[in-house]
Amino acid sequence: MTGTLDLGLPAQVRADGLPARVRIHEVGPRDGLQNEQAVVPLEVKSGFIHRLADTGLTTVEAGSFVHPRWVPQLADAEQLMPELGDLAGRVRLPVLVPNERGLDRALAHGMRDIAVFASATESFARANLNRTVEESLAMFAPVVTRAKEAGLSVRGYVSMCFGDPWEGPVETEQVVHVCRRLSDLGCDEISLGDTIGVATPGHVTALLTALGTAGIATDRLAVHFHDTYGQALSNTLTALQHGITTVDASAGGLGGCPYARSATGNLATEDLLWMLHGLGIDTGVDLGALVATSDWMAGQLGRPSPSRTVRALSHKES
Repeated sequence: MTGTLDLGLPAQVRADGLPARVRIHEVGPRDGLQNEQAVVPLEVKSGFIHRLADTGLTTVEAGSFVHPRWVPQLADAEQLMPELGDLAGRVRLPVLVPNERGLDRALAHGMRDIAVFASATESFARANLNRTVEESLAMFAPVVTRAKEAGLSVRGYVSMCFGDPWEGPVETEQVVHVCRRLSDLGCDEISLGDTIGVATPGHVTALLTALGTAGIATDRLAVHFHDTYGQALSNTLTALQHGITTVDASAGGLGGCPYARSATGNLATEDLLWMLHGLGIDTGVDLGALVATSDWMAGQLGRPSPSRTVRALSHKES
């Protein structure tokens, strides 16, 4: 057993059946800031992303090429992307695109990683995209095809994988169907979203088992948990035990979902790092640097970070 609690890190105690390394897919600048009431200034967004890159994160979701009417907080993507040119080749900077027009904008800015955002439920597909599930998948088909032809990597988000605020618990078969469709379209990676934070470990096990049976291997999956009921870390640990090695998280616990009022913050990247470090799992991310970044961002937003780890380590340093 090793560890230095006095330096703000937990003791490392390995557990059987866990991966040696986990890639953190940082979503704070996109999924986090899209839920802010006020528009965050361009220079703050750019500073946030640069600071995140300096922590050792290798994937930082940078923004969204959606219509400004849908998500006004991210309407400055055209102005932001040139500010991030110095990060090219060092950090992957995925952007969300809803349709071919969004793809055109992403291609014009030389983006190499994109994501489409599907739903496992009809109610959320209507609320988020004003389309049925099948209509939204049909809309994504040419986006994914063109992106792959251009040599881009494509991630497919699936929201409401465990519960929906309008429909209640979501049948596993619904989620598997949408994941298979995204896989068949050509998505390289599929992120399973617990948009309103209602998942529990047994439900996570059932879904991952069903996806494996359907032929979608864990190396093509990521998990994206919200912490509404305090279950995000336990659900993440369950996913790791089932072979998942990519976890979405948001620096400082920023975010939610503007189309689902019951969706509170994402799993905080710092809380995830504390657990992973304690388990001896490598991430390549400097926890202290990330805490400092989230402290800085909290100051820009004018409120304390909801991350327990940020609060604990910040208090320790003060």
